[in-house]
Amino acid sequence: MITSYTGSEDAAVAIAGARAGADVVRAMYGRRLDRIDKGDGDFATAADVEAEKTILDVLRAARPDDAVLGEEGGRRGGADAGRQWLVDPLCGTLNYAVGSLLVAVNVALRDGPAAVADPFGGEVFFTDGQRAWVRRDGADDTPLTPSSATRLVDVNLDPPFPSAPTFRAVDLLAHPRFVERFRPRVVSTTLALAWVAAGKRAAYVTDGGDLSDSVHFAAGIALCRAAGCTVTTIDGTPLAEGGRGLVAAADDDTHALLMSLIRG
Repeated sequence: MITSYTGSEDAAVAIAGARAGADVVRAMYGRRLDRIDKGDGDFATAADVEAEKTILDVLRAARPDDAVLGEEGGRRGGADAGRQWLVDPLCGTLNYAVGSLLVAVNVALRDGPAAVADPFGGEVFFTDGQRAWVRRDGADDTPLTPSSATRLVDVNLDPPFPSAPTFRAVDLLAHPRFVERFRPRVVSTTLALAWVAAGKRAAYVTDGGDLSDSVHFAAGIALCRAAGCTVTTIDGTPLAEGGRGLVAAADDDTHALLMSLIRG
């Protein structure tokens, strides 16, 4: 008997949106797709745009009064809407464009339920805002359990580097104490945050500005928090207070060690 999550209706909407976007990403994989220049070396593809449209259709059908902030289309919905969804239809566009399968589809209700779909891994990670699970086709929904046992830490090395020279992620990877304890990974997609929540990674580190309401990071952050991970900025402050970047760790000890290396 397959046991599926039947709690929050908003969580079900997030799952449906993420899965619909993932279906598009998977269906369009391998095609020759034109690149849409976004400046500073960033770009989108037709898959990004089509996946976002599909997710929007799901959200509009289920929650017509809510606003949506999409990576490709910007804000839609009334300015006075009391709720807003954050949508990143294809996180890891460069990976996808060169044939890598390491991508994610992120759908999150601000300060609420969220889902992250792995289009090629067949997993949907989701939270109702309190607890977190993973759904695999043909299997029970399984609670997410963070663990630092893998010792694998994903570090985002994409430019720009706003905190340099005070902090540069590449310097963290060369720190002797980092090498003693961890092994680095660079996947260039926020799917890595879902992996921290699921115990597949010990931690994730990225530089940047305030990421608490980012379409890229909102769903992954929600997963990590609900799963019980330790999540702060790279300054060690709560995300709600603003600050730079993100450190999401499986437990307090792993977080404390990474913060000591970052500060050092």
